[in-house]
Amino acid sequence: MQEQIINGLLSAVVAAAAIFLFLKERSGEDRLNRKQKKMLIRILVSAMLLLALQLVTAEGFEPLDRILFPAAGRITRLALYLIDYGIIGHDILRKAFQGIRNGRVFDENFLMAVATIGAMALAIYENGDYLEAIAVMLFYQIGEWFQGYAVGKSRRNISELMDIRPDYANVEEDGRLIQADPDEVAIGSVIVVQPGEKVPIDGVAVEGISTLNTSALTGESLPREAKPGDEIVSGCINMTGVLKIRTTKEFGESTVSKILDLVENASSRKSKSEDFISKFAKVYTPAVCYSALALALLPPVVRMLFLGLAADWGVWIYRALTFLVISCPCALVISIPLSFFAGIGGASQQGILVKGSNYLEILSQVKCLVFDKTGTLTQGVFEVNGVHHNQMEAQKLVEYAALAESASSHPISKSLKRAYGKEPNRARVSDIQEISGSGVLAKVDGMEVAAGNDKLMRRLGIPYVDCRETGTIIHMAIQGTYAGHIVISDLVKPHAKEAISALKAAGVEETVMLTGDIKKVADQVAASLGIDEAYSELLPGDKVSKVEELMRGRHGKSGKAKLAFVGDGINDAPVLSRADIGIAMGAMGSDAAIEAADIVLMDDDPLKISKAIRISRKCLGIVYQNITLALGIKFACLLLGALGIANMYLAIFADVGVMVLAVLNAIRCLFVKNL
Repeated sequence: MQEQIINGLLSAVVAAAAIFLFLKERSGEDRLNRKQKKMLIRILVSAMLLLALQLVTAEGFEPLDRILFPAAGRITRLALYLIDYGIIGHDILRKAFQGIRNGRVFDENFLMAVATIGAMALAIYENGDYLEAIAVMLFYQIGEWFQGYAVGKSRRNISELMDIRPDYANVEEDGRLIQADPDEVAIGSVIVVQPGEKVPIDGVAVEGISTLNTSALTGESLPREAKPGDEIVSGCINMTGVLKIRTTKEFGESTVSKILDLVENASSRKSKSEDFISKFAKVYTPAVCYSALALALLPPVVRMLFLGLAADWGVWIYRALTFLVISCPCALVISIPLSFFAGIGGASQQGILVKGSNYLEILSQVKCLVFDKTGTLTQGVFEVNGVHHNQMEAQKLVEYAALAESASSHPISKSLKRAYGKEPNRARVSDIQEISGSGVLAKVDGMEVAAGNDKLMRRLGIPYVDCRETGTIIHMAIQGTYAGHIVISDLVKPHAKEAISALKAAGVEETVMLTGDIKKVADQVAASLGIDEAYSELLPGDKVSKVEELMRGRHGKSGKAKLAFVGDGINDAPVLSRADIGIAMGAMGSDAAIEAADIVLMDDDPLKISKAIRISRKCLGIVYQNITLALGIKFACLLLGALGIANMYLAIFADVGVMVLAVLNAIRCLFVKNL
C-alpha cells in the first residue's frame, strides 16, 4: 500500500504542476501556441486520470475497486489504463511507426514506444501494475513540453530582440499617406516615417529633423540625430519628428532584410560540436537498441543452457526496457543546438551578428587578433591638430591650404576645408595642378601656392622644416617661400585602448595592426593603444599576405588557436575572407561588411570585439557542460540499469530530468548583457 500511495502522490505532483502551468497560461503571464496548449491539456487529463486510477486501486480502497472493476475487473482496469496511455502517448507511437515506415527506425520515439509498450506487456503478464509504463510516457511528454516551451521562449526572446521587420511603408500619394508593402516600394520613392514607426527601407533623409533609436541594430540605447542629407538605415525607430526619406535600395537589399536573413539562416552553419552530436546520435541510438536486445535475450539463455538456472525472462526484459529509457539521447540532441541558437540570439541583442554556430565556436578559440587601423581603431576622420607657421597667421595658412585643395575629394582635403570653417570660394583659385603622391599646386588670389608633403618641397627646391609631431604633414609654400606646415591626424576611437586591454584580459595572446599609413604614424598609434606589433605602408594585397604569414607562423604553432581579422568591411573584404574568422566593425548599412564578414558588429565600438569573444566562450562552456552532464549521467545510469540497480523512475530522471536540466542550462546563453 505504501508504494501505491507514493505513486499516487507522485501522480498528484504531476497533476498539480500541469494545473499550475495551465492556470499560468490562462492568466496571460506566458502565452503559448496552439500545439503547446493541446499538449498541456493532454498532460493534465492523463495525470488526473492516472491519479484517480492509482487511488481507487490502492489497498485501502478495495471495496471501491470491486465496485468499479467487477467480475471482468482486470480487463476493465487494463482498458482504462490503456485509454490513459493512448491519451498521453498516441503521438509518440504514431511518430515511431512513421519512422519505421520511412526507414528511420532508431530515434527517441522508437525507444520510448518500445520501452513503454514492453512495460505494459510485462504488467499484463505479471501483476497488472501499469503505473510505470504510463508514468514513463507522461514524464517524457512533460520533458518534451518543457523543451518546446524553452525553445519557444528562446525564439520569442530573439524575435523581440530582432523585432525590426517593418510591416508597411508610408508612401505619399496626392497628399495622402498610403500604407504599402515594403517589397513593392521602388528605388527613388519618397516614404514618410512618423514618430514611433520603424524605418522600413534604406535611404537618404530629404526632409525633417528627428532622432533615431538604433538599439535593435547596435545594442546601444543612445539615439542618433537625423537631418536632411543623412543616410538612414532600415530597422531604426523614428522617435521624434516626421522624416521623409528617399529610398536608395529595394527592401530585399536593405539593411533590415539582410540582418533578418543573416539571423534566420545562422542555424544552417553548424559547429563541429553540433556535427559531432548528430553523428554520435546516429551511431549511439542503434547501438543501445541492440545492447538492450542483447540484455533481454542473452542472460536468460546463458542461465538456462549453461548455468542450469531459471531464465527469469521478466527480470531481464524489465532491465532491457529500463536500459532503453535511460539511453534516449534527447538531452544531447536538443540542448547543444539550442545552446548555440541562444548564444547567437544573445549576441544579436548586443548588436553582434554571428552568421553561424561554426563561427561562434571558432571565435572562442581566437588567440591572435589582427586589426585594420583606419576606421577600426581610429575614427577615419582626419582633423587638423596643429598649424606651425612662419610669418603668416595660422588661420590664413589654413585658408590658403583649403583653397588650394578645394577641387580634391581626398579625406585630407576635407579636413582642411573643415578647419577653414566655410565653403572655399572657388573663384579665388585658378591653375590647379594635382601632383600624384606629392600634393597640389594652384594660384590663390593670384599668388602661387604649393601644398603637399616633403616630396613636393624637394621637387620645387624649397627648404622646409621637419615636424616632430606624428601625423600627415602638409607643407605650405607661397610665392616660392616656405610658409609653414599643417599637422593632420586620424583620431583614435575613445574606447580603442580599453578594447585592447579587454581583449588581453579575455585571453587573446597577440594583437597586430595592419595599415597603409606611414611607419611613424603606425608605430605611434600602436604604442599608444598597447598593440603588440604594427605593420605599415601596406597595400590591400599586402594585408592578405601578412595575415597568411601570421597564420603560418606564430599563430600556426597551435592547432586549435585561431586568427581573427577586424576591419571596417568596406575595403577589407579580401582579408576578412582569408582570416580564420572575419569581423566587420561599424557595419550598420554597409553591404560589403555584411557580405564579407563572418561576424558583423553593427556599431563602431571596438569594445564589442572582446564582448563577442566572451559570449562565444560562455556559449561553448555551456555546450561542454551539457555534453559532460548528459553523457556522464547516461553512462552511469546505463550501467546501473544493466545491473538491475536502476528502476524506471531513475530511468525517467536519466532521460527527462537530464534533458530539462540541459535545456535550462542552454537558455543561459541568452543572458549576455553583463559579460
